[in-house]
Amino acid sequence: MALIVFEIIILIFSAVIHEVSHGFMAEKLGDPTARLAGRLTLNPLKHLDPFGSILLPLMLSLIPGGIVFGWAKPVPYNPYNLKNPEKGAALIAAAGPLSNLSIAAVLSIVFHLLNLSTNNVLIAAQGLVGLAVIINIALAVFNLVPIPPLDGAKVMMAVLPDSAGNVKSFFEERNPYGWILLLAFIFIGMPFISPLISFIAKIFLGV
Repeated sequence: MALIVFEIIILIFSAVIHEVSHGFMAEKLGDPTARLAGRLTLNPLKHLDPFGSILLPLMLSLIPGGIVFGWAKPVPYNPYNLKNPEKGAALIAAAGPLSNLSIAAVLSIVFHLLNLSTNNVLIAAQGLVGLAVIINIALAVFNLVPIPPLDGAKVMMAVLPDSAGNVKSFFEERNPYGWILLLAFIFIGMPFISPLISFIAKIFLGV
C-alpha cells in the first residue's frame, strides 16, 4: 500500500510539473492566460483532476504489472495571443513531455549515484528513484500519443505539411470524442506503448 501511495504522489507532482511547463512555455510565447488563472504554481491543489490524478492511478495500481500514470487538469492557453498559433500550440504541447523526460534524466543520475552505495537504506531508495524515472517516462510517452486531447495530437497537427489536410481534418473532426478515444486507448492500447517505455527506461537506468 505504501508503494502505491508513493507512486501516486510521484505521479501527481510529475503531472503538475508537466502542466506548469505548458503554462511557462505559453507565457514565453506571449500568452499570460495560465499565469492570470493562477496555474503557474507547483501547488498540486491548483492542478488536481479527480479522475486523472487520483481515481485512474488507483485503478491502474490494482492491475498486476501495470504502469501507474494519469494527468492533471490541463493548463489553459489562448491561441489568439500567439504570433504563430499552430507552431505555438506544438511548442506548448511539447513542453509537457519534455519536462517529464528532463525529470527522468535528472533522477536517473541520482539512480546511478545510489548504485555506488552499499548502505541498505540508500539501496532501497535507489529502487524508489528508479520507479520515479519510469513514471515520468510513461507520462512523456503516453502524452505523445497522437490522440486528442493529448499533447501528441497537437504536435502532430503542427508538423504535418499542408498537403496532409485530410489527416488534419480527420483529427479535428474527432476532437469532441477525444476523451472517449483516450479512455479506450488507456485500457486497450497501453500494451502498444509499453515496450517503448521499457526501452527508454533501459537507456536511462541501464537495467
